[in-house]
Order: sequence, then C-alpha cells, then structure tokens
Amino acid sequence: MSFAMRMASLYMQRVAKPQMATVPRAWAQITAPKESGMPPRKVRARHAIRARQVGEFACYSVLPAAGPAARLVLYVHGGGYYRQIARPHWTLISRLADAGVAVEVPIYGLSPRYSYRDAYPMLAAAYEQALSEHPDATVTIIGDLAGGGLALGFVQTLPVSHRPDRLILLSPWLDLTMSEQSDIYDPWLSRTGLIEAGRAWAHGTDLGEPLLSPLNGPLADLPPTHVYIGTRDLLYPDVLRLRRRAAEAGTDIRVTVCEGAIHVYPLVAAPEGRAASAAIVDEVRWPGRSGTAVSRGVGSGLSST
Repeated sequence: MSFAMRMASLYMQRVAKPQMATVPRAWAQITAPKESGMPPRKVRARHAIRARQVGEFACYSVLPAAGPAARLVLYVHGGGYYRQIARPHWTLISRLADAGVAVEVPIYGLSPRYSYRDAYPMLAAAYEQALSEHPDATVTIIGDLAGGGLALGFVQTLPVSHRPDRLILLSPWLDLTMSEQSDIYDPWLSRTGLIEAGRAWAHGTDLGEPLLSPLNGPLADLPPTHVYIGTRDLLYPDVLRLRRRAAEAGTDIRVTVCEGAIHVYPLVAAPEGRAASAAIVDEVRWPGRSGTAVSRGVGSGLSST
C-alpha cells in the first residue's frame, strides 16, 4: 500500500466513517441538504458541456474537443444514494473526455425525497437520448458504489440486444441487505450507515429485490464486465459473490483486486488510484485491448482475475 493510500485510509477513518457509524448520525447525513450536481468550474472550463433536463432531473453531456466521439460512457455516480456527485467522479469523467470519450452524466434524484422508482426511468431516458445522439459509438456504462449497483440493475432491465458494449463497476453496492458481510476492516464504510441508506432509497420495498440488490438479479448475458475493488472495502465479499453467481449463470466477470486499497480506490488520489483510472480510460478508449488494461507498475498492488 502506498503512503498516499495509507493517508487516505486514515483520513476516512477519522472524518468520514464516524458520520455514518450510528443510526442517528446516518439519518442526519441522509436528510442533510443536497449539494448541486453541476460540474465544477475547472471541468466546465476544460470541456464543452451541454446541460438538459430529463424529466425533473439534470443530465450533463461532457464532450471531447475533437468532434463526434466513437466512444460513449454513461456514468452513474455513487454516494450511497443520498450524496451528490463529487469532485473525484468529475475528475475521472474529465479524463475520459480528454481521451476523446463523450460522457453522459445523469444527476438522478437522491434519497430520502427520491427512490429507485425515480432513478430507473430517468436512467432509461438518459440512455435512450445518448444512444440517439451517438448511434455509432461503442457504449460503456460505468458506476461506482451506489451508482455501480444502480448501473448493474439498470443493465439487467434492458433487453440483451439493447445492452451496452461494456460495463465497468467500481466498488459496486450489490446487496443492500448487507446480510453476508465479513469482518473485513473498512476505514471508510459503516455497515450500520449503509443499511440505513439502503432503507431510505428503498422507500419501503424489500432490500433484497433485484432492482435494489442486483446481486439477486439475472446475471446471464451481461456485457463484458470489469469490477475494481480493494481488499479493505466492506463490499469486497459481495464482489466475489457476484463473480461466483455470474459464473454459475455462464457469465465471466473480470475482477481487479487492489491489495490494501480502500473503497472506490480508482477515484483516490494515490498511485493505486491513478493506475486504475488510467486503466479504465484505456479500457473505454481501446475496448479490444481490455486484457492488458490493468497497470501492474510498482506500487499499484493490482491483480486481475
């Protein structure tokens, strides 16, 4: 583990984890006022951005400078379904646009006001609009944490012929029940807090339902799927369960594991995160080379299976 990853781990342990460590604290976070989903000023200055409304929600198109894009990404951001898209998400989105990729960023409604019942139709509409604007592009859906679970659940709802060419998931939240979590030490995520966040998002629906917990959904005929996960991530066991269940359904899911890395490590400003984010950009840009997309440089701590 790099020094930067150790420092990120220590920061999350001291600052982020206590915020969701108890039920009252979790609900204080869930019900707090939401921040704006607008791209940061630095991203707006660097890229051409088009904003539009999808129903009552915003969707941003971050466009590459070099004309029509041959690659399209639908980026589904994380944040436990209650936090807004954040700067680390925009950093990866900006890197994709720098590589000539058009990125659609749906700003779906957050709990406790909104739920999965609002998110799925919004994603479907944003996806259809993006496909109509980029009919010849190779399509990848990327999602992290809550956005990773939502991305997988959304793909499961699509007819096989209408699914994206590729699916990339960063520390996806696959089972909102958190029923089979091990004693993995996670300096960031709290099982107590995640369960409450799941309940807020479900609005009374059973947390095990596939639209909420896509680990329980159909895993056959998924597009080529690549999952990034660290060994100090509370969601690591469920990623392994996903790989096993997908294999039983005849689907081979590629999992890249980073030893010692924390939750959503490809978004962390550390050598491990930079290696993974570069690999993700390369995988989107050159999908035929996905077998060599993972950097194995000194300090990366990556292994792929």
